[in-house]
Amino acid sequence: MVKPMPRLENCTWSCSCAARGRHKNQLGKTAVGLAAKVGEMLSSSVSSSPLTLVDHGTRTPSASSLRSSSSSTSSLNLNQHLVQRSLVLFAVGAFMALVLNLLQIQRNVTLFPEEVIATIFSSAWWVPPCCGTAAAVVGLLYPCIDSHLGEPHKFKREWASVMRCIAVFVGINHASAKLDFANNIQLSLTLAALSLGLWWTFDRSRSGLGLGITIAFLATLITQFLVYNGVYQYTSPDFLYIRSWLPCIFFSGGVTVGNIGRQLAMGIPEKPHTD
Repeated sequence: MVKPMPRLENCTWSCSCAARGRHKNQLGKTAVGLAAKVGEMLSSSVSSSPLTLVDHGTRTPSASSLRSSSSSTSSLNLNQHLVQRSLVLFAVGAFMALVLNLLQIQRNVTLFPEEVIATIFSSAWWVPPCCGTAAAVVGLLYPCIDSHLGEPHKFKREWASVMRCIAVFVGINHASAKLDFANNIQLSLTLAALSLGLWWTFDRSRSGLGLGITIAFLATLITQFLVYNGVYQYTSPDFLYIRSWLPCIFFSGGVTVGNIGRQLAMGIPEKPHTD
């Protein structure tokens, strides 16, 4: 028997099916390979994430160091400002001591030894530095007390008011040497009223009043000690080796220097008061 020949269409279909099968196998292998590569990339990215955290952790000290450097810079600026204020207050106190002490000497209110009067400033060498140091301490103390009490002084905070306060203080000191009364008690009461008027006009703070009284008391004790030991003396003493109106001068001087110190401290930001 003769076998029938296979038809051409059947051969063509079987060849195409085999080719499609091989193509599908290749695509499957390619997809598996891509999936494996993606998995490796994801695993590598996850493993590298701790490095990133470590990197951020290493950056934290740099931020803290920046904050510490900024705080140290601000503290350095505050210290420089404090030194500048101290120098200005010292210069003001020394100059005012020279001028006002010269006025007292010329009016024969204060008597120094003859070798002191013969100097160019007609005053003892220790008067300007002592008064300058006292002015620096008082001028720095006033704003510190205001900040501690939480009562910043805002009354007439301008240089024009400070200059008027200085002029009034010089006038009070000049009146103590120029005005002639029947006795020292009348002069003392007049200067006491003028000193309180100076405080009320240019200060009006409880801290200013308390510090002024404290300064007047301590300065009077120191002056009595110096006069008692013969360093210098006053003519016509009527209150424990000194003049009875001297505490009024010290009180008005403390208020005046305190106003200067407060005005110099206006550029510093105030710290909030916490109980």
